[in-house]
Amino acid sequence: MTDYLVFRLYAPLASWGEAAVGETRPTASYPGKSALLGLVGAALGIRRDDDAGQKALREGLAFGVKQRSSGTLMRDYHTVQVPPAKAKVRYSTRKDELSIPKGDLNTILSARDYRCDGLWNVACWLKPGAAWTLAELRQALERPYFCLYLGRKACPPAVPLSPIVVACETLKDALDSEFPPLNGRSDAGEKALRPSKRALYAWEGEIHRLDGSAEGVEHNDIWDMPLNRRRWQFGPRLEYRRVMQDKEGR
Repeated sequence: MTDYLVFRLYAPLASWGEAAVGETRPTASYPGKSALLGLVGAALGIRRDDDAGQKALREGLAFGVKQRSSGTLMRDYHTVQVPPAKAKVRYSTRKDELSIPKGDLNTILSARDYRCDGLWNVACWLKPGAAWTLAELRQALERPYFCLYLGRKACPPAVPLSPIVVACETLKDALDSEFPPLNGRSDAGEKALRPSKRALYAWEGEIHRLDGSAEGVEHNDIWDMPLNRRRWQFGPRLEYRRVMQDKEGR
Protein backbone atom coordinates (compact mmCIF):
# COMPACT_ATOMS: atom_id res chain seq x y z
CA MET A 1 0.00 0.00 0.00
CA THR A 2 1.18 3.50 -0.82
CA ASP A 3 -0.14 6.78 0.55
CA TYR A 4 -1.25 9.36 -2.02
CA LEU A 5 -2.57 12.89 -1.79
CA VAL A 6 -5.37 13.12 -4.34
CA PHE A 7 -7.17 16.27 -5.49
CA ARG A 8 -9.33 17.48 -8.35
CA LEU A 9 -8.78 20.36 -10.80
CA TYR A 10 -11.60 22.04 -12.69
CA ALA A 11 -12.01 25.56 -14.11
CA PRO A 12 -13.83 27.15 -17.05
CA LEU A 13 -10.35 28.09 -18.35
CA ALA A 14 -7.02 26.37 -17.81
CA SER A 15 -3.70 26.70 -19.60
CA TRP A 16 -1.01 24.04 -19.20
CA GLY A 17 1.97 25.65 -20.88
CA GLU A 18 4.13 23.84 -23.41
CA ALA A 19 7.29 24.92 -25.20
CA ALA A 20 6.52 28.31 -26.76
CA VAL A 21 8.22 29.81 -29.80
CA GLY A 22 7.46 33.28 -31.13
CA GLU A 23 4.04 34.78 -30.49
CA THR A 24 2.11 31.51 -29.94
CA ARG A 25 1.57 30.16 -26.41
CA PRO A 26 0.13 26.63 -26.71
CA THR A 27 -1.39 24.49 -23.96
CA ALA A 28 -1.19 20.77 -23.21
CA SER A 29 -4.40 18.87 -22.56
CA TYR A 30 -3.46 18.07 -18.94
CA PRO A 31 -1.20 19.58 -16.24
CA GLY A 32 2.49 18.66 -16.30
CA LYS A 33 5.16 18.53 -13.62
CA SER A 34 5.95 22.25 -13.68
CA ALA A 35 2.30 23.28 -13.36
CA LEU A 36 1.62 20.91 -10.47
CA LEU A 37 4.77 21.89 -8.60
CA GLY A 38 3.80 25.52 -9.07
CA LEU A 39 0.30 24.85 -7.72
CA VAL A 40 1.56 23.05 -4.61
CA GLY A 41 4.35 25.61 -4.15
CA ALA A 42 1.81 28.46 -4.21
CA ALA A 43 -0.31 26.66 -1.62
CA LEU A 44 2.75 26.27 0.63
CA GLY A 45 3.84 29.89 0.13
CA ILE A 46 7.09 29.09 -1.71
CA ARG A 47 8.13 31.98 -3.91
CA ARG A 48 9.74 31.64 -7.33
CA ASP A 49 13.01 33.16 -6.11
CA ASP A 50 13.23 30.71 -3.19
CA ASP A 51 15.75 28.36 -4.78
CA ALA A 52 15.95 26.06 -1.75
CA GLY A 53 12.18 25.73 -1.53
CA GLN A 54 11.84 25.13 -5.27
CA LYS A 55 14.52 22.44 -5.10
CA ALA A 56 12.73 20.73 -2.20
CA LEU A 57 9.53 20.68 -4.25
CA ARG A 58 11.27 19.32 -7.34
CA GLU A 59 13.13 16.58 -5.50
CA GLY A 60 10.46 15.63 -2.96
CA LEU A 61 7.20 15.25 -4.90
CA ALA A 62 6.00 13.03 -7.75
CA PHE A 63 2.69 13.17 -9.62
CA GLY A 64 0.22 11.22 -11.67
CA VAL A 65 -2.74 12.67 -13.60
CA LYS A 66 -6.04 11.24 -14.77
CA GLN A 67 -7.60 13.28 -17.56
CA ARG A 68 -11.34 12.80 -17.23
CA SER A 69 -12.14 15.53 -19.77
CA SER A 70 -9.63 17.48 -21.86
CA GLY A 71 -12.19 20.21 -22.43
CA THR A 72 -12.29 22.18 -25.66
CA LEU A 73 -9.47 24.24 -27.11
CA MET A 74 -9.88 28.02 -27.17
CA ARG A 75 -7.42 30.51 -28.68
CA ASP A 76 -7.30 34.08 -27.41
CA TYR A 77 -5.55 36.87 -29.27
CA HIS A 78 -3.68 39.76 -27.64
CA THR A 79 -1.80 42.76 -28.95
CA VAL A 80 1.60 43.20 -27.33
CA GLN A 81 3.97 46.15 -27.49
CA VAL A 82 7.63 45.23 -28.06
CA PRO A 83 10.75 47.31 -28.74
CA PRO A 84 12.39 47.14 -32.19
CA ALA A 85 15.30 44.75 -32.61
CA LYS A 86 18.64 46.55 -32.42
CA ALA A 87 22.16 45.21 -32.61
CA LYS A 88 23.91 44.94 -29.22
CA VAL A 89 20.75 46.01 -27.36
CA ARG A 90 19.25 43.53 -24.90
CA TYR A 91 16.30 43.94 -22.53
CA SER A 92 16.45 41.99 -19.25
CA THR A 93 12.88 42.64 -18.08
CA ARG A 94 9.49 43.67 -19.40
CA LYS A 95 10.00 47.00 -17.61
CA ASP A 96 13.14 47.56 -19.68
CA GLU A 97 11.25 46.82 -22.89
CA LEU A 98 8.60 49.44 -22.10
CA SER A 99 11.10 52.06 -20.93
CA ILE A 100 11.80 53.32 -24.45
CA PRO A 101 9.61 56.08 -25.98
CA LYS A 102 6.13 54.81 -26.82
CA GLY A 103 6.46 56.02 -30.39
CA ASP A 104 9.33 53.58 -30.94
CA LEU A 105 7.39 50.50 -29.76
CA ASN A 106 6.06 47.98 -32.28
CA THR A 107 2.83 46.02 -31.91
CA ILE A 108 2.61 42.27 -32.51
CA LEU A 109 -0.26 39.79 -32.28
CA SER A 110 0.09 37.13 -29.56
CA ALA A 111 -2.01 33.93 -29.51
CA ARG A 112 -2.68 32.16 -26.19
CA ASP A 113 -4.41 28.79 -25.95
CA TYR A 114 -6.69 27.58 -23.15
CA ARG A 115 -8.60 24.40 -22.26
CA CYS A 116 -12.28 25.13 -21.58
CA ASP A 117 -14.11 22.98 -18.99
CA GLY A 118 -11.34 20.43 -18.52
CA LEU A 119 -11.48 18.05 -15.56
CA TRP A 120 -8.47 16.27 -14.04
CA ASN A 121 -7.70 14.12 -11.01
CA VAL A 122 -4.19 14.45 -9.59
CA ALA A 123 -2.30 12.11 -7.26
CA CYS A 124 0.86 13.15 -5.44
CA TRP A 125 3.27 10.88 -3.57
CA LEU A 126 6.45 11.57 -1.65
CA LYS A 127 9.99 10.75 -2.70
CA PRO A 128 12.63 9.76 -0.09
CA GLY A 129 13.68 12.75 1.98
CA ALA A 130 10.62 14.88 1.18
CA ALA A 131 10.40 18.06 3.25
CA TRP A 132 6.64 17.75 3.90
CA THR A 133 4.12 15.12 4.85
CA LEU A 134 1.05 14.45 2.73
CA ALA A 135 -1.09 15.78 5.58
CA GLU A 136 0.80 19.08 5.46
CA LEU A 137 0.33 19.29 1.70
CA ARG A 138 -3.39 18.55 2.06
CA GLN A 139 -3.75 21.31 4.64
CA ALA A 140 -1.92 23.75 2.35
CA LEU A 141 -4.24 22.97 -0.59
CA GLU A 142 -7.27 23.50 1.65
CA ARG A 143 -5.93 26.85 2.94
CA PRO A 144 -3.40 28.06 0.35
CA TYR A 145 -0.90 30.81 1.16
CA PHE A 146 -1.11 32.31 -2.34
CA CYS A 147 -4.09 32.25 -4.68
CA LEU A 148 -4.16 29.09 -6.78
CA TYR A 149 -4.67 29.07 -10.52
CA LEU A 150 -4.60 26.52 -13.32
CA GLY A 151 -1.64 27.62 -15.39
CA ARG A 152 -2.34 31.37 -15.62
CA LYS A 153 -3.57 33.94 -13.12
CA ALA A 154 -6.74 34.35 -15.19
CA CYS A 155 -7.62 30.68 -14.52
CA PRO A 156 -8.63 30.22 -10.85
CA PRO A 157 -10.21 26.90 -9.80
CA ALA A 158 -13.99 26.91 -10.07
CA VAL A 159 -14.56 24.31 -7.34
CA PRO A 160 -12.63 23.30 -4.21
CA LEU A 161 -9.72 20.95 -4.86
CA SER A 162 -11.13 18.63 -2.14
CA PRO A 163 -7.72 17.07 -1.31
CA ILE A 164 -7.73 13.73 0.50
CA VAL A 165 -5.01 11.31 1.61
CA VAL A 166 -5.68 7.72 0.58
CA ALA A 167 -3.77 4.44 0.91
CA CYS A 168 -4.03 2.41 -2.31
CA GLU A 169 -2.48 -0.66 -3.89
CA THR A 170 -1.92 1.12 -7.21
CA LEU A 171 -1.67 4.64 -8.58
CA LYS A 172 -4.73 3.95 -10.72
CA ASP A 173 -6.82 3.23 -7.63
CA ALA A 174 -5.75 6.60 -6.20
CA LEU A 175 -6.51 8.48 -9.44
CA ASP A 176 -9.93 6.82 -9.64
CA SER A 177 -10.89 8.32 -6.25
CA GLU A 178 -14.33 9.90 -6.11
CA PHE A 179 -14.94 13.56 -5.27
CA PRO A 180 -17.97 15.65 -4.28
CA PRO A 181 -20.21 16.65 -7.22
CA LEU A 182 -19.15 19.79 -9.08
CA ASN A 183 -22.52 21.47 -8.48
CA GLY A 184 -22.67 20.37 -4.84
CA ARG A 185 -25.82 18.24 -5.17
CA SER A 186 -25.59 15.72 -8.02
CA ASP A 187 -23.25 14.53 -10.75
CA ALA A 188 -25.10 16.57 -13.39
CA GLY A 189 -22.27 19.10 -13.50
CA GLU A 190 -19.69 16.48 -14.47
CA LYS A 191 -22.00 14.89 -17.03
CA ALA A 192 -22.38 18.30 -18.69
CA LEU A 193 -18.63 18.25 -19.33
CA ARG A 194 -19.09 15.08 -21.40
CA PRO A 195 -16.20 13.15 -19.87
CA SER A 196 -14.67 10.60 -22.20
CA LYS A 197 -15.42 6.91 -21.70
CA ARG A 198 -11.67 6.33 -22.02
CA ALA A 199 -9.50 8.23 -19.57
CA LEU A 200 -5.89 9.26 -20.17
CA TYR A 201 -3.47 8.45 -17.34
CA ALA A 202 -0.05 10.12 -17.20
CA TRP A 203 2.59 9.56 -14.53
CA GLU A 204 6.28 9.62 -13.64
CA GLY A 205 8.44 7.08 -11.86
CA GLU A 206 8.24 3.44 -12.94
CA ILE A 207 6.47 2.07 -16.00
CA HIS A 208 4.48 -0.41 -13.88
CA ARG A 209 3.36 2.11 -11.26
CA LEU A 210 -0.11 2.75 -12.69
CA ASP A 211 -1.54 -0.74 -12.15
CA GLY A 212 1.37 -3.20 -12.27
CA SER A 213 1.22 -3.69 -16.04
CA ALA A 214 3.23 -2.18 -18.90
CA GLU A 215 0.72 -3.18 -21.59
CA GLY A 216 -0.33 -0.28 -23.79
CA VAL A 217 1.99 2.18 -22.05
CA GLU A 218 3.65 4.92 -24.09
CA HIS A 219 6.53 7.07 -22.89
CA ASN A 220 8.70 9.97 -23.98
CA ASP A 221 10.73 12.87 -22.56
CA ILE A 222 8.76 15.94 -21.49
CA TRP A 223 10.65 19.21 -21.01
CA ASP A 224 8.73 20.53 -18.02
CA MET A 225 11.05 19.79 -15.08
CA PRO A 226 11.70 23.23 -13.53
CA LEU A 227 15.43 23.74 -12.92
CA ASN A 228 15.38 27.46 -12.15
CA ARG A 229 12.11 29.38 -11.79
CA ARG A 230 13.78 32.79 -11.85
CA ARG A 231 15.46 32.13 -15.20
CA TRP A 232 12.65 29.93 -16.59
CA GLN A 233 14.98 27.00 -17.20
CA PHE A 234 13.48 23.55 -17.66
CA GLY A 235 14.91 20.06 -18.18
CA PRO A 236 13.53 16.75 -19.44
CA ARG A 237 11.78 14.02 -17.47
CA LEU A 238 10.41 10.64 -18.52
CA GLU A 239 6.61 10.48 -18.60
CA TYR A 240 4.41 7.42 -19.11
CA ARG A 241 0.90 7.51 -20.58
CA ARG A 242 -1.88 5.01 -21.01
CA VAL A 243 -5.50 5.29 -22.19
CA MET A 244 -7.98 3.01 -20.41
CA GLN A 245 -11.70 2.51 -19.95
CA ASP A 246 -13.00 4.88 -17.29
CA LYS A 247 -15.58 3.37 -14.98
CA GLU A 248 -17.01 6.86 -14.43
CA GLY A 249 -17.55 7.41 -18.14
CA ARG A 250 -19.55 4.28 -18.94
